[in-house]
Amino acid sequence: MASIDDLFKLSETQYTNQQAKIRDIQRSKYADKVNHGSYLWLMWIDAVYKATKINTNGDVKTNGNATVEEADDDEDVEAGPSLPPDGAEESNDDEEGRFFGGGITNNTADVMDFIDERDKGDDAKAEKIDAAWVRKLALNFERKITKNSELRAKFGDEPRKYVSEATFRLCDLTNCYRFMGSEADLDADVKALSILSEHPGLYGEFARLGCVASLVSLLSHENTDIAIDAIEIISELTDENVEAEQEQWDSLVDAMLDADLLSLLYDNLARLDEENESDRAGVYHVLSIHAPPIVCTNTSFIPWFLQRIQKKETTISQNKQYSAEILAILLQSSSASRLRCINLNGVDIFLQLLSPYRKRDPTKGTEEEEYVENLFDTSVCCLDENDGKTKFLEAEGIELCLIMLKEGKMSKPRALRLLDHALGGQDGVACCTKLVETAGLKPLFSMSMKSQDKQSTEHLLGILCSMLRSLPADSAERIRLLAKFVEKDYEKIVRTVKLRREYAAKVAAVDKEIQAEQVKLSAAEQENRVDEWLSRRLDAGLYSLQTVDVILAWLVAEDEGAREKVRELLGERDEGLEVVRATLEDQLKSMDTTAEGSDADFQDMLATLVEHLR
Repeated sequence: MASIDDLFKLSETQYTNQQAKIRDIQRSKYADKVNHGSYLWLMWIDAVYKATKINTNGDVKTNGNATVEEADDDEDVEAGPSLPPDGAEESNDDEEGRFFGGGITNNTADVMDFIDERDKGDDAKAEKIDAAWVRKLALNFERKITKNSELRAKFGDEPRKYVSEATFRLCDLTNCYRFMGSEADLDADVKALSILSEHPGLYGEFARLGCVASLVSLLSHENTDIAIDAIEIISELTDENVEAEQEQWDSLVDAMLDADLLSLLYDNLARLDEENESDRAGVYHVLSIHAPPIVCTNTSFIPWFLQRIQKKETTISQNKQYSAEILAILLQSSSASRLRCINLNGVDIFLQLLSPYRKRDPTKGTEEEEYVENLFDTSVCCLDENDGKTKFLEAEGIELCLIMLKEGKMSKPRALRLLDHALGGQDGVACCTKLVETAGLKPLFSMSMKSQDKQSTEHLLGILCSMLRSLPADSAERIRLLAKFVEKDYEKIVRTVKLRREYAAKVAAVDKEIQAEQVKLSAAEQENRVDEWLSRRLDAGLYSLQTVDVILAWLVAEDEGAREKVRELLGERDEGLEVVRATLEDQLKSMDTTAEGSDADFQDMLATLVEHLR
């Protein structure tokens, strides 16, 4: 019967065959990574190459025969660490005295001391980060790019050729090592550029040397690892937290845009696969580059964003939420972005994505909650365009909002905001009519009779004001609206006057403070603080007060019974219709007299209402 020692002995032929099998398995396992251009396989090549030169006993340049030596059956052989020399001072690291020594040899201690000395020397000789340093960095960076391009052109196919061969060849190993080594060097140099984000004063010099264009060009590199690293560096350099002056910022971003940054970013979004973790991180960095306002004016990414936010996921991912957030920023930035989104059927897409939340709420504190918030924001932005209101009607947005008002929780105040924007402006007539036709007056007035938060109250008042302004005279919809105000002994008007008193008291208190401050200031100083005072009045509820008075003015002008009721309620505090008229006149004075379009029509409406209040 074979002994245990014999079982572990291998002949030279058996060992060689096993090594060959291991190499075949390794080549098959890592072939995909090489074909994808990843240079990490170089470490494996080096390890396998060295393994063929080392036997199982760890001896270099031997015949590779594995042997197992029989151990002497000497019971007196010492095991474990050696005892300290006689008289040596024991370490105090262990209070209970269970161990001796510091756990390291003298040679190891010498090496650690040497490293500490080197680190101290490096700290003492910290390199100065200035224009000369940038020029040196730029020269080295350009050399690495050039070298990598030359080697890629010459040996770019070597990794594939190497993996497909049945045996190793030293010439192939040398060429592959040179080629992939240049990839590693270039990748390290790209990452080293991150230090520039701490020195934005050097942005101008970095751009002048042409390095910005070179960095951007790496986004088209065949090795996606290098492209992703370049994207990450661009994201760091353009981060909003970088304390750069406007001139420094402009020099960097302008150079990036001149190098066709946006097109290259879009191309990377198309080729990156989010199923892969590194590619998923690359997509995130592409999205983060959209934070700067200069980049946000571009509309070419909108189709990709619309596609990305529709991608089905069991749990809303960070990239999906971030895509919705960036899309909301893009739509807020320009009318061109909103129109592009509307033409791509964006309004219908947003409403379909919001539909599941008409009754249920997203989990609080998750990516899903932010995702839903951003979807509402994108929808609101589209409603600021006339075409957006039309698409909103066609997609049954009014009906969806009414369901949210009746059954939603988190979605209820956001649905009010959507309706406020949909009904506002000259082009809100169709939406106002649709709201009445779909029995929307009942839930709206029911909410108006209850206490709401500040924003919800503002949106409710805005909706009522828009309907009074837009619904055609003597139309069935307008008559139904007025009937709601006068029913049940004018309870809706009583509630409206009560709101007016609350807002008027808050605005009056702020006005009193402002008047006390004006006495102490010169005319020039008062002029400088006009905007500040207006902001304080708006925070106190000036906008809501103006909206309430427009509603009351419309009721006074439309119905004689409503006029008498308003007078009666105001008279309870020794006030009359003149207080309402004064608010409208102040609003008229603050408006631009040269305005055109909807603003001019609004001024005409206010002037007409003022006449009815005399």
